[in-house]
Amino acid sequence: MSRIAPPPFPVIAYGDNDPVARARFRARQFLFAAITVAFTVWCWKQSPILGAILTFLTKHVLVAIIVAGLDHPQADAADAP
Repeated sequence: MSRIAPPPFPVIAYGDNDPVARARFRARQFLFAAITVAFTVWCWKQSPILGAILTFLTKHVLVAIIVAGLDHPQADAADAP
């Protein structure tokens, strides 16, 4: 009975073996999210219309920051249907 090898580990953007780089990456994510939220709050203080418009943009920026930190490898163009 033949056995197959397990699949290779996925390549992760920030490196598997460096906990300092991982902590730095997470801290940078938190910093960018905090700056984005602080800028949105400042815009709300300046003008409610500007704040409302920027709130919609902020949603997308925060989602992009979160997705950048997920531990999923990027899909190759060859894998796309």
